Amino acid sequence: MPNKISIKKYPNRRLYNTQQSEYVTLEDVAELVKKGFRVEVTDVNTGEDVTALVLTQIIMNKAKDAKGLLPVSLLHLIIQFGENLLHEFFEKYLEKSIENYLDYRKRMDDQINAYNAYLEMGMDFSRMDFSSFTGKTSKQK
Repeated sequence: MPNKISIKKYPNRRLYNTQQSEYVTLEDVAELVKKGFRVEVTDVNTGEDVTALVLTQIIMNKAKDAKGLLPVSLLHLIIQFGENLLHEFFEKYLEKSIENYLDYRKRMDDQINAYNAYLEMGMDFSRMDFSSFTGKTSKQK
């Protein structure tokens, strides 16, 4: 399966997955993104890339369901300083910061899981009968 999926957006707001040859919903597009696919949405009439608009719409729908995905103070800053100033920040720094956070979080989760596994093994070792190593039975202590 290729990592990039082309989607066509029709004037009636319908989205068409060209790879699967089927109409999809915004929720379907969100699931594709969650699975690691990159989607590219093109307006059928103009040929314009409307991927950012569709993904923003998905985020806004999720924010509505979650009663606010982004803090109000951040939304104020976005509106106050406009798209030009913040576009560079979002493109260069925010994406990398989130990627770094997710990587760090995964590494920490892996370390905690390894530590927990070690503790479980330690508990199992404490219950073992070491008489074969010491030559004494647990009753001879």
